[in-house]
Amino acid sequence: MAQETNQPPAPSAVTHPYAPHVADAARRFGIPEAWIWAVMRVESAGNPRAVSRAGAMGLMQIMPRTWAQLRARHGLGADPFDVRDNITAGAAYLREMHDRYGNASAMLAAYNAGPGRYDDYLSRGRPLPAETVAYLARLGSITGNDSVVEVAVVAPPDRFAWRRSALFVHTSAATTEADLARPKDEIAAADRPTAQSAVGQLSSPNPPAATPIDSIFVPRAGAGRPQ
Repeated sequence: MAQETNQPPAPSAVTHPYAPHVADAARRFGIPEAWIWAVMRVESAGNPRAVSRAGAMGLMQIMPRTWAQLRARHGLGADPFDVRDNITAGAAYLREMHDRYGNASAMLAAYNAGPGRYDDYLSRGRPLPAETVAYLARLGSITGNDSVVEVAVVAPPDRFAWRRSALFVHTSAATTEADLARPKDEIAAADRPTAQSAVGQLSSPNPPAATPIDSIFVPRAGAGRPQ
């Protein structure tokens, strides 16, 4: 008969040091804790001292100007890298963007690219940055993986386009001696565009008005406004 062994109990889950701050911020601003955890993971990989190339700071990667506004609005401390205050600021900003645009996909796009850039996307059809499109794809757990459908990506500029441009004007091979013998005023009159052709050259069809792409959005879930 095999000897019985007493297996040690499974270790209890260790509470993450950020968990109390995430819970407080989620409760304060009426948003799911999962939103805060997901944004924190993608924005900073959980590094409270993270600073982006653009200057975004801390766990939730808050830009300095946005931090100053949120700090004054919500009574935060002076240190943008303070874990509690940075999480609180990020949660507040997520709630503001959700209230402004009405759904999680738009909220995240505005959080990452900035509301001004997202407004340009809505009003003028300006494509979202490729970074923002990738950001939305990584946060599919929040948006339901529908946020990148039909979102245009900004194409990188062609730095060598000038090398392919024509440097010289090509003359027509059909020029004849008779053309060279024509009086200058006759040549000028023949080359001068008529009023009708000039109008045609200056007129251009109006481009179709850009319309926002509604298919990237998910229906907004009912949520109370922050207290």
